[in-house]
Amino acid sequence: MKTAFVADWLVTFAGAERVNKAIYELYPSDVFCLISNNDTLKKIGIPPERTKQSFISKLPFAQKKYRNYLALFPLAIEQFDLSEYDVIISSSHAVAKGVITRHYQLHISYCHTPIRYAWDLYHQYLKEANLEKGLKASIAKLILHYIRIWDISTINRVDYFIANSKYTAKRIKKIYNKDSIVIYPPVDVNNFSLYEQKENFYLVASRMVPYKMIPMVVETFSKLDRKLIVIGDGPDLDKVKEIAKGSKNIEILGYQPFEILRDYMQRAKAFIFSAEEDFGIMPVEAMACGTPVIAYGKGGATETVIDKETGIFFYEQTPESLTKAIFEFEKIEDKFDYKNIRKNAEKFSEERFKSQFKEFVDKKIEEFFS
Repeated sequence: MKTAFVADWLVTFAGAERVNKAIYELYPSDVFCLISNNDTLKKIGIPPERTKQSFISKLPFAQKKYRNYLALFPLAIEQFDLSEYDVIISSSHAVAKGVITRHYQLHISYCHTPIRYAWDLYHQYLKEANLEKGLKASIAKLILHYIRIWDISTINRVDYFIANSKYTAKRIKKIYNKDSIVIYPPVDVNNFSLYEQKENFYLVASRMVPYKMIPMVVETFSKLDRKLIVIGDGPDLDKVKEIAKGSKNIEILGYQPFEILRDYMQRAKAFIFSAEEDFGIMPVEAMACGTPVIAYGKGGATETVIDKETGIFFYEQTPESLTKAIFEFEKIEDKFDYKNIRKNAEKFSEERFKSQFKEFVDKKIEEFFS
């Protein structure tokens, strides 16, 4: 049985790439993607000689500016000839699920999300990119309109969808009108250890991009007499620094290596998670340290954090709502069982992902080719 693995791009090592690594270890295959680099391939464990990139990789500045070629992504992914393979496994948050398949091939797609900037984040994306008016805005809207049409046209190229959360499964059903099973992505909980000597500070760590809502968190603590450690960098970092100016209780560390991030995560009295994510790996990593999570009560966090047991929710992305949750947390923080929090995180281990994924894929292979 010959298998091909298709990914959108392999140029960084984040949540999607951790999934890709686990899938590749289960099913070593020839790999097809829009663009890749050797550092990421090495981290995943994919030999460069087994990787085929699209023509996007040959375009000017593609390594860093590949997203500028969004309009060409559908064409690029359709140029891969997979006719010699029996099974296609795709890991898709953009266009990977749109590879052309044939009637004798089984295609299983692990869907991190339908293309968010073309669908549910469409208006937010245009606003944040200042693309609401003018010629550039019109071009962007036309491209995204085309992406939506193409995205819908490819749904029957997939035989089975796997969603990374119930939250994503609902989006798949709404946009594609397709059912999916949920297999939560792997979290390397073994790389984190239980630490019960919590210290008197809160932690927020994230890429500084608008939907992560880090400025809101910093604004909240600028009005509170509580210590906040901020780790991460990105476009919103300057905004975060400006909000924190003059607040002696807020310490902004910028980007930090994993070992330092893990140390703060272990010692924090609580981890703040303010984004609406499809799944959200960092809350699980915090819980793997035994650290309670104060999370925005929408999206994947509602499937990983147990209210009043492993954390607490706030339901509006506002300083007022977060402040209320912090006060509520402090009233009951002595009741949190750090060992129980760690135990909850272990449900999202890499071993669990591999077992569930392999069981599903092998079963569908047997059914399809019997």
